[in-house]
Amino acid sequence: MKYLLWAVFLYGFCLYGCRSNEDFMLVAGPLKGSVNDPFDCSDPIPRGSWQYFESLQSRGVTHFKVPLSWTHLLPTGRSSQPQQAVVACYQTLLKQLLDAGLQPLVVLHGSTVPEVLRSKYGGWESQELKEMFQQYAEFAFQKFGALAHSWVTLSDLDGVLHDGQPAGVAIRLQNILELNKKIYQLYHQRFTDRVHIAYNCDYVVNFAEQLSSLQLSSGNLFFMYVYIVQFIFSNSQDISGYNGIAAVGNSYQNVWDKFGAQTTTERDLFLNESFTSGFQWATSSESFKVEGGWLEGGKGETIWDRFGHENKVFDNQTADLACDSYHKVDYDVYLLRGLQVNTYQFSISWARIFPSGNRDSHSEKGALYYDKLIDALIDSGIQPVITLYHWDLPQALQDKGGWTSVSVVEAFKDYADFCFSRFGDRVKTWNTFSSPWVVSHAGYGTGEHPPGVKDYVVASYQATHNMLKAHAEAWHVYNDKYRKTQGGEVGIALNSDWVEPMDPSRPEDIAAADRYLQFMLGWFAHPIFVDGDYPATLKTQIEQKINECLLSVPAKLPVFTPEERQRIKGTADFFGLNHYTSRLVSHSDGGCIPGPQGVGNFQAHVDPSWPSTASDWIYSAPWGLRRLLNYISTEYLTVTKVPIHITGNGMPTDYIGDTLNDTQRVEYMNSYINEALKAIFEDGVHLQRFTVQSLMDGFEGQQGYSQRFGLHHVNFEDPDRPRTPKQSAYFYAQVIKQNGFGSNKVPVFRGEEMQLSRRLIALSPSEVPSKSKVVWEKFSHQSKFQRKMYHYGTFPQGFSWGVSSSAYQIEGAWNTDGKGPSIWDTFTQKPGSIPANANGDVACDSYNRLEEDLYMLRALKVKSYRFSLSWSRIFPDGRRASLNQKGVDYYNRLIDSLMWYNITPMVTLYHWDLPQDLQNLGGWDNVDMINIFNEFCDFCFATFGDRVKFWMTFNQPHTIAWSGYGLGKIPPNVKNPGVAPYRVAHNLIKAHAKVYHTYDEKYRKSQGGLVSIALNADWFEPKDINVPREVVAADRALQFQLGWFAHPIFKTGDYPDAMKWQVGNKSELQDLPETRLPSFTEEEKNFIKGTADMFCVNHYTTKIVGHVTARLSPQSYESDQDVKETEETDSPTTAISNQRAVAWGLRRLLNWIKEEYGDPEIYITENGVATDVKTTWDDTARVFYYKTYIDEALKAHDLDAVRVKGYIAASLMDSFEWLEGYKVGFGLHHVDFTNPNQPRTPKYSAHYYYQVMKDNGFPTPDDEKPLYGRFRKDFIWSTATASYQIEGGWRADGKGLSIWDKFAHTPLRVFNDDNGDIACDSYHKVDEDVAILKQLKVTHYRFSISWPRVLPKGTTEYINEAGLNYYNRLVDALLAANIQPHITLYHWDLPQALQDIGGWENDTIIFKFRDYADLIFSSLGDRVKFWITINEPYNIANVGHGYGAAAPGISFRPGTLPYIVGHNLLKAHAEAWHLYNEKYRPTQKGIISITINSDWSEPRNPYKQEDIDAARRVVQFYIGWFAHPVFNGDYSDMMKTIIRERSLAAGLAKSRLPEFTPEEIQRIKGTYDYFGFNHYTTVLAFPVGYGNLQHYDADSAGTIADRTWLDSGSSWLKVSPFGFRRILNFIKNEYGNPPIIITENGISERGSIDLNDYHRSYYYEQYLNQVLKAYLLDDVDIRGYTAWSLMDNLEWATGFSERFGLFYVNHSDSNLSRVAKASVGTYSTIIKCNGFPDPALGPDDCMTTKPEGKLMQTHSWSSIPLILDSLWIAEPEISLCPFHAIFFLFKTCCLQNPYRILATKPGHLFMVAIKM
Repeated sequence: MKYLLWAVFLYGFCLYGCRSNEDFMLVAGPLKGSVNDPFDCSDPIPRGSWQYFESLQSRGVTHFKVPLSWTHLLPTGRSSQPQQAVVACYQTLLKQLLDAGLQPLVVLHGSTVPEVLRSKYGGWESQELKEMFQQYAEFAFQKFGALAHSWVTLSDLDGVLHDGQPAGVAIRLQNILELNKKIYQLYHQRFTDRVHIAYNCDYVVNFAEQLSSLQLSSGNLFFMYVYIVQFIFSNSQDISGYNGIAAVGNSYQNVWDKFGAQTTTERDLFLNESFTSGFQWATSSESFKVEGGWLEGGKGETIWDRFGHENKVFDNQTADLACDSYHKVDYDVYLLRGLQVNTYQFSISWARIFPSGNRDSHSEKGALYYDKLIDALIDSGIQPVITLYHWDLPQALQDKGGWTSVSVVEAFKDYADFCFSRFGDRVKTWNTFSSPWVVSHAGYGTGEHPPGVKDYVVASYQATHNMLKAHAEAWHVYNDKYRKTQGGEVGIALNSDWVEPMDPSRPEDIAAADRYLQFMLGWFAHPIFVDGDYPATLKTQIEQKINECLLSVPAKLPVFTPEERQRIKGTADFFGLNHYTSRLVSHSDGGCIPGPQGVGNFQAHVDPSWPSTASDWIYSAPWGLRRLLNYISTEYLTVTKVPIHITGNGMPTDYIGDTLNDTQRVEYMNSYINEALKAIFEDGVHLQRFTVQSLMDGFEGQQGYSQRFGLHHVNFEDPDRPRTPKQSAYFYAQVIKQNGFGSNKVPVFRGEEMQLSRRLIALSPSEVPSKSKVVWEKFSHQSKFQRKMYHYGTFPQGFSWGVSSSAYQIEGAWNTDGKGPSIWDTFTQKPGSIPANANGDVACDSYNRLEEDLYMLRALKVKSYRFSLSWSRIFPDGRRASLNQKGVDYYNRLIDSLMWYNITPMVTLYHWDLPQDLQNLGGWDNVDMINIFNEFCDFCFATFGDRVKFWMTFNQPHTIAWSGYGLGKIPPNVKNPGVAPYRVAHNLIKAHAKVYHTYDEKYRKSQGGLVSIALNADWFEPKDINVPREVVAADRALQFQLGWFAHPIFKTGDYPDAMKWQVGNKSELQDLPETRLPSFTEEEKNFIKGTADMFCVNHYTTKIVGHVTARLSPQSYESDQDVKETEETDSPTTAISNQRAVAWGLRRLLNWIKEEYGDPEIYITENGVATDVKTTWDDTARVFYYKTYIDEALKAHDLDAVRVKGYIAASLMDSFEWLEGYKVGFGLHHVDFTNPNQPRTPKYSAHYYYQVMKDNGFPTPDDEKPLYGRFRKDFIWSTATASYQIEGGWRADGKGLSIWDKFAHTPLRVFNDDNGDIACDSYHKVDEDVAILKQLKVTHYRFSISWPRVLPKGTTEYINEAGLNYYNRLVDALLAANIQPHITLYHWDLPQALQDIGGWENDTIIFKFRDYADLIFSSLGDRVKFWITINEPYNIANVGHGYGAAAPGISFRPGTLPYIVGHNLLKAHAEAWHLYNEKYRPTQKGIISITINSDWSEPRNPYKQEDIDAARRVVQFYIGWFAHPVFNGDYSDMMKTIIRERSLAAGLAKSRLPEFTPEEIQRIKGTYDYFGFNHYTTVLAFPVGYGNLQHYDADSAGTIADRTWLDSGSSWLKVSPFGFRRILNFIKNEYGNPPIIITENGISERGSIDLNDYHRSYYYEQYLNQVLKAYLLDDVDIRGYTAWSLMDNLEWATGFSERFGLFYVNHSDSNLSRVAKASVGTYSTIIKCNGFPDPALGPDDCMTTKPEGKLMQTHSWSSIPLILDSLWIAEPEISLCPFHAIFFLFKTCCLQNPYRILATKPGHLFMVAIKM
């Protein structure tokens, strides 16, 4: 025969008798590879192999030889580093053989040693190689043993024996025999089948001799000698064309026969088993349903965007915002961590990547979003699964025909190629399409979905045709280009119902059910998984209908070419299945009606007994999933044997009602997942993954938000889009934890021992004052600027991050399962005790909602969880005899679960909830409590100590003693302030010590844990550090609070002397016979001291303390202290009175603990902030709190060497907050106490805290990293002033009045009644001003012309020559000094005469300004080449005419007048520009523009679209107001739209924003030669609801500042350098990268005079470095920089109180002398260096400086009221010269001698010490 030759078989060499016939093998194979070598899985399995195998089987072949490739399976030789793609290939091959009825005969190896192993170990004589081969065999058995029952170890024994020197044959033979024996034994330990060693007698003549040798040396070993049957194909031996497809029975009939006869009981029997190890649990989302951000990052319009905007969705809803996932990657991944899924399936928005659908429109911002999501998933241990297309086609492609156009195939291929190349290094599983049937059916058939095409005759089938081809092309792209390097898999997710015959007794209904599946699932599955073509049933039905319906053809099915069929067939590595429901089907005559039911002649129904859902499409019929999986396995996966992934399964609920307690979804999931388990466990279906749809509620297509599929509820009415887990989320998390439904065997946990780093040594008593004075000496001379300087860095590895709670606050179940009442139960159940009569009876219900608490902890990914034990839950009456096992069980479940998730339990034994029965005995005022408490703790150590290694005996004993027994505010409400607190504290300390010794003696050795006590401590700052009495008072406050307990425990065993002395004296003054402070015996002292293994401290706030002489009566712990506490008023308030957020106090407290208590290891066991009940999830204040407080802890660790080991945020969730009830919340999670489900929703702070923990602190962000480099060679270096602010001479030489003259002379307009009458007297000090400019080394000087100085009446009818001469002198003097003048025509000082006729509101001013400009150009333009028309039109329009805070001070029309003024300013600017351009530029050759000012704006909450939009509004209403008309033409669309809509909504007839005529737009557009830009700071924006208030602020947004940003002397100016680079980039991108001259930038100070203005040096260096980054890294066209300002001057309405100058102007000196500040040296050196030279390149010449010579001064030192008499020492982290080290009067580099004398004064020495 042409195709095969039969050979001779000889099998069964019998050493001890022949084998039976059942051992007979007829062996074929192996497959041939591409070069006629045995197939080794280096290429895909040849097409047609399954048919080939089936043909062999039909000819009597029993076995097929499969040689494994050791080299390809283990390229490195190591079994730990397999090539997974090769493993999968062999597994697929073996399964194909088995499916075809052939048994694999697996050959481990031939003879040749892989080169990688030979080079390392040698040949077969090597013992090491023997070990490597044995490991390889073990690996092969593990991977393939379940699929093969016959094995050959070595197929070429002769080759083995002769592989090497002849002398080594015996050694090699012996090694092989030993190796074979070991492998034989190894195999039979796992399996009971046979292993052979083969000998190829083709190569040797002495076979018998060798065989005898083998027999003698190996014992009873079975050998096989066989000639392999080879099927020799002609030519290339390609089997891909083999078409011998065996006939099979009807798959549907087979499945129906298997399951149809089941009773309901049999069908619904629940299987309590687990899924296979490694099973993949997933949830999903789809881009258009969740992302929102529909216009973000350049995203293109999709067909769903268009559909929604055309009001075709329920209630006219759109997906514009959806779940806002585009901004909430962290929020979504948080949910996934809580669920503990290992896989997340999501789709990519094609239009977000390619807005037009084609690669040439690539949006990098879109790709970056998916990069961020993928990286976040992987970082959380979650594998991403990407769907390339889930229904949201780019509208631009739909406009070209969409899926009916063949061009879309190539577009999709290109899109897929990009996604594979961009994301494939991290994404290993891809779905090309999800539910393409829905696209064809609803999008192009019924038209219910976009694109809304109603054409089931042609378009629907054509769409399918193209999607199949697009899928295949994408698969081949991956297969050909990426599979080898990326090792991933590509499949398709097909949706299908299960169907059953309406009447099982009717064969036609059974056939109809089969047709239903072929029309739905087979339409796509058959071409891909069977033969590359549509199913025969589908084709036959359509052909029949065409023949029947001659007048109206109901369907036209496109035809695949043979090449296309071959291209499509087999293009899936797995079968993705979306399944939701089932149908009953009956046969019907569909006539000539288009659509599947008409063409298919079937009718679908539902059983009314099936539970319905919110969708009229989905009914719960879970058994259908199992049956469908069986059908798929038999119908589609016999040819292409791939696993099944359930890629979508879920059901919707209504959007109203109890949306969180979704029991119906829980029941649905429970039954459907169990049916999947049955399919695996009982039917052998190869199912690898189960995906629950969906992660959260989303935009459900045509139904909008009315149907909810989510495991998490999304509140679509709240712009935060908060996500809250439903009960189904907790259920699914439990299923995942148990890996199904098997018995939940809890492993035995043992906590990791915590080593006691060192025993506390005995310390001497505290001094009076204590080491606190060291702390105050170190820190109290810090300026606010230094104190607030942010520190970047990270904590050490192993740092303990956690969250906290306490039993009474969260557990609820106050009388459940035998729990006894506590003192807090008794107290709160008494009406009037707590606001709104709140209590902890239910609280967060954590006793019953443990899984919900664990979800939060998993999602946060904390390392530690601090919680307390409820004494009365374990011992209801407080004594051991009353043990309540159910209470113990609860804590065991909690602790075991924490251990399961690698969370360290930190247990507080007593957190205030004393059993009421013990209080009835006197509570902590009873000395018997010491032993009773020890009994409780002993039990807890014994019961939980095998897992708990971190114990705290008491939480805040100070609160127990003082608030509980002194003030009587908290239970047990004893009011005895003078005596009881001391007695109670005494007992608490002794009880703590006894418990510590119990642990130390009984448990430490076996359990290895640590024990301490959690002490609360405020920091106390002296009212005046320079007054000794105040210092002692503050120290006393520390000792009475923290020292009360810490001193006995950590130092001497006794109270601090300050406390003993104070209470003793007070007692004596009160005529008491002895002190009210109890005393310890020496024995007790020795017993108490050292009873803590670490220092645990709770800290919340800082107080200012001063000394008082307190009253003697009544006796009180409080008055014993003789102190008065006040709030630190510079810090933000919180929701709790007298508890301000004073972050810097934490660092000082930590330093004091270090100094005072012998440098212990410190755990911050509580720190957090309360927000009021109205603050739900957008808790920015809490974010700021953590951002500042944690950074202070980091400073203490990094800079002060404090041994901070852990930080616990208070608290995990909102809870019962003691006396505040539920009025405030401390939680990272919001708990809705009005909902009986107590739903927990993560707040903004939860995501922020997670990020801090993930980063282990605050790594230096890129924004803060310096860039070294230089600006362009001709860079403009300048400084600036304004006429009214410096000139003075307000009535000199004929000057007219300006609006600022009038404003400043109006009472209460300017701070301190300051005015500019004299100002800096620059009108008379041209020479002095030029001299300091030369000292500064600037190349340019920006100043303004006083309009009323040259035109007193504002018009050219009278020109004041004296005024003009002043400017002539100034210009000439500048040019003589080689400094170029840069003139501003208008810097706010309008002639009052013009204001009297309307000023800038009167449009006649436009040409008056033009005339004024004409005069200045003609007078000075021959020498001046740089011009600015108007400075900061925003401030003129809004501050002067809206707020009224600047001249002319108009504030009564804030909604209209600013816009009118702005309109005229723009037109005036344009006229002046055109005048210069047309009349003067040709001869004067200067440049002219306008200077626009703007802050940068960031969203207050960066996760929130609403805040992001607000930030954009701020920028567009600020810089865009004036820049858009000048640079782009007209106001921005945003500004026009918002003002118009708000105006009309308020009942106005038209917009408040004036309109430009087309001619005016053209006149204004392009009136610039550069972008003049003033910038100082950044703001955080958020929307504010002003209703119909017509005001600029209502049109824009609200703003705040980040608390970590450094302050200045101006309340509005916060140091935020990063914003400078961002707004410069905004200008580049928004306005076409114009040349930019920064015309103002600087910082102010306020208060006492200090010439060492290190804050200004810091500001200039940081801001200028951002400018350099914009220039060098971002290609922003920056031409110059101007420092504001040259000298201190009249700072408008703040007078002289705020000072921006580089030079100090001494107003105490009649000469108004100018004195250089330290920043002069900084700025001049930057100018000299033209940037920031890289220090790594060595010293730069520009850094070497020489004394400047004499300062500009005509005064004696005594005339300057300088406050410089104290030594200032910079902190280690504050380098005031990170780029340059320049200080004060002499410019010296701080890299040289760090201590420099800066200035002298008779009898004084001033020094700045810089510690670098």
